[in-house]
Amino acid sequence: MRANAAAQLLRCLEEEGVEVIFGYPGGAVLPIYDALVDAPIRHVLVRHEQGAVHAADGYARASGRVGVCLATSGPGATNLVTGLATAYMDSVPVVAITGQVARPLVGSDAFQEADVVGITRATTKHNYAVTRPAELPRVVHEAFHLARSGRPGPVLIDLPKDVTLADGPFPHPQAPPSRRGYRPRLEPDPAEVEAAAAALAGAQRPVVMVGGGIIHGGAAGELRRFLETTGFPAVSTLMGLGALPADDPRHLGLVGMHGTYAANRAVSQADLVLGLGLRFDDRVTGNASRFAPRARIVHVDIDPSEIGKNVRADVAVLGDLIRVLPRLLERLLAVWAASGRPDPAPWWEALRSWQAHQGWDLHTPMELGGEEGRPLRPQGVIQQVARVAGPEAIVATDVGQHQMWTALLFPFRRPRQLITSGGLGTMGYGLPAAIGAQMAEPERPVWLVTGDGSFQMNVQEMATAVNYGLPLRVVIVDNRSLGMVRQWQELFHQARYSAVMLEPLPDWVRLAEAYGWQGWKVERAAELEPALAALAEARGPALVDVVVDAQENVFPMVPAGAALDEVLLENPGGRSPRPAQASPRRAGVGQPAG
Repeated sequence: MRANAAAQLLRCLEEEGVEVIFGYPGGAVLPIYDALVDAPIRHVLVRHEQGAVHAADGYARASGRVGVCLATSGPGATNLVTGLATAYMDSVPVVAITGQVARPLVGSDAFQEADVVGITRATTKHNYAVTRPAELPRVVHEAFHLARSGRPGPVLIDLPKDVTLADGPFPHPQAPPSRRGYRPRLEPDPAEVEAAAAALAGAQRPVVMVGGGIIHGGAAGELRRFLETTGFPAVSTLMGLGALPADDPRHLGLVGMHGTYAANRAVSQADLVLGLGLRFDDRVTGNASRFAPRARIVHVDIDPSEIGKNVRADVAVLGDLIRVLPRLLERLLAVWAASGRPDPAPWWEALRSWQAHQGWDLHTPMELGGEEGRPLRPQGVIQQVARVAGPEAIVATDVGQHQMWTALLFPFRRPRQLITSGGLGTMGYGLPAAIGAQMAEPERPVWLVTGDGSFQMNVQEMATAVNYGLPLRVVIVDNRSLGMVRQWQELFHQARYSAVMLEPLPDWVRLAEAYGWQGWKVERAAELEPALAALAEARGPALVDVVVDAQENVFPMVPAGAALDEVLLENPGGRSPRPAQASPRRAGVGQPAG
């Protein structure tokens, strides 16, 4: 077909099932914006390019489809880098389209020229500089194939302005998209499965570590069947939360730096760890040289570069989890049928004792405070939010203390319910990601739990939510500080606080009203439930500013450089995720051993 390349680009996006693009216009992408006038694809005008890429990321996480964002050349493209790195670290399928100066100007330091391909090489799964208009259809379809297949990730397409203005022909590829040298192994090697089954069969103290790969691979059902049949206990990384219902009796909760006592203790005492779709990053393992010291490691992943990268793998299975788990279960049952299985009762007795030792779980009411001059405690606030939000809500977070309290105390029940930045830890992610999630799932309530520091970083996207009538519900956990930084300075730098206090802060209610939102401020316990109820019923975007104890810390906590069983349950000041009306319990590094 002969047509303008910008129109052909949009035709290719339609063929890939794209319904929404998040973007911000500029000179180098004006041909694309001109073509959008006649296209059925919906364009969402954000207020900053970082908002566009985070929204595309949130859209992808909530829906499982590829998120798409569009930015102009130079600063428009470079403003995408943080969001691309966020998606890359968490394996999120995003296609970013950037404008570029016309081909004759490339390399001349032209106005708004930047080497976008070079800049984003380390933050994308792959990137393209399109120099010939005829190759555009192939590149677009190949980019989507790369973004969604194998281990998902962001892909960037850089388009010079004169390319998008060029006429055809534009031959569309007849064969399915492929990339030379890119052939993810989906089917596992039977010998690898057999070795993994043999290792599992003899384990007296097995633990399954659930990573984000279970969710990306659509394998949550297979995981549940595996655990129901084997009776193995499981722990979740931050990215794996939701793959198992929080009330599953086999689920010990979050593992890692702020993981539950039972989850971390189980991994430390296990004789076999089955890692499913995770990177074994430092926030999960603690001191990697002392991670699971008594255990053999069986690592299942679709990305061969992750096998053995951070933690030794005694047995590796390369393949798609949705295919690996049924085969692994079949072989494990066959081995047990032939030789018998170890008695699981002693291991479960120890696991239950560690759960009881922590003194609280997801179902334990947490102290709220907020009466007789006492400040509100954020743990109790999160539980109230969870009750009001309900089981169908999608919950987005920013990064910091509120993120960890949400991970520990919100009862996630299904995949893609939690939208959060794990690997990069990107403050300012939450609001645009919540916008993307709401665009992807318009029938579900979307709640954002954020901090006063994070919310300010992309606060301009409040206008985007109003512009498109998105009924976002935002809860600001307001401690007037960079809470996690303050916590580390308190615990590890002798409380020498440096550059962590954020006061003066905006009046969040007045700011909400200025943007056309509704807003409420909460400082006392009696105000919280009515404000959250009003938030839940709001027709458009709305927020509640909840002022909480500025000295509260997140526990449990494994200090940096410590092993998972060297856990702080509480700091010397006695602040902890305390059950309501319970007395404080104290524990230092390495205590109690359980």
